[in-house]
Amino acid sequence: MVDPDQADGSLEPLAVDAEDPPEVHPPLLIDVILAVDIGGTKFAAGLVTARGELIARARVEVERDVGPESHYTSFATLVTEMQQQAIGQGARIRAVGVGAAGPVTHQLETISPVNIPEWREFPLRARLQELTGLRVFGDLDAKALALAEGWLGAAQGQPDFCAMTVSTGIGGGIVLDGELLDGESGNAGHIGHIIVEPLGRRCGCGAQGCLEAEASGLAIEQITGRPPSEPTYEIMQRTGTFVGRAAASICNSLDLQLVVVGGAVALGFAATFFQSAQVALDENVQLTYSRGARIIPSRLADSGPLIGAGAVGWRGVRRAARGVH
Repeated sequence: MVDPDQADGSLEPLAVDAEDPPEVHPPLLIDVILAVDIGGTKFAAGLVTARGELIARARVEVERDVGPESHYTSFATLVTEMQQQAIGQGARIRAVGVGAAGPVTHQLETISPVNIPEWREFPLRARLQELTGLRVFGDLDAKALALAEGWLGAAQGQPDFCAMTVSTGIGGGIVLDGELLDGESGNAGHIGHIIVEPLGRRCGCGAQGCLEAEASGLAIEQITGRPPSEPTYEIMQRTGTFVGRAAASICNSLDLQLVVVGGAVALGFAATFFQSAQVALDENVQLTYSRGARIIPSRLADSGPLIGAGAVGWRGVRRAARGVH
């Protein structure tokens, strides 16, 4: 064998005895979570590594006016295809992580997304376990986003913050003292049902003037007759104002200085939305501890929901390893 330190620069390959073939090692598998996001208008799935890298993704639109099993067939096809993609990429799926629009029960034993009326108390966790043969860990989609933003996004290093999704519906996740709040039933952070306009529009929850009834993508379409992808300047301002007003209530109530907002509506409305939201927040945080609170866009953009679902899955795997439920 040639010592590289004494060689003249032209190293000869190491000779191999024909009777002693080189040892072949199996390729190393990448550990991933099969991440699933259940929104009001789409199902999405992806593969998320332990470092938060989203290495594959796919989505399918939620059909309208079909039954619960038709929704599930579309959803199950997406999940199965992602399992096959994992095999093709040399990835080992450790578990399934799910972020879902609510209301939900703990670990998504059942889900009842407001904007998928055919799924009422749908037994998602059991069906997913049966489909995949894997452990399933789940949480609200906005709580999943909070985990993602605290892990890799705009709230890195922040022990206290709120994450919001402003999309077809509106949700939230709250982190206090470094812990994501769950609440009695797992639904803590349902910011879409803060009243922002007394005597305002009737919400799907039955109340009047909820943030979701005034500023969600569904509400915008009902108010304007146009999809939220075609907003007027006034609608972008109005939506930001209502979200800023709700954010102020959260900051004043929970002693927060940071609100991170994702979701297709908020990110699509961009600067106009965030400027209006910040003005409304400034006007309504006048207490010494909440004054100066900021409302900023998600750093993870449209990858946030799937990275969040991945974070839910990795959290579940690590808790299970410690015997924590």
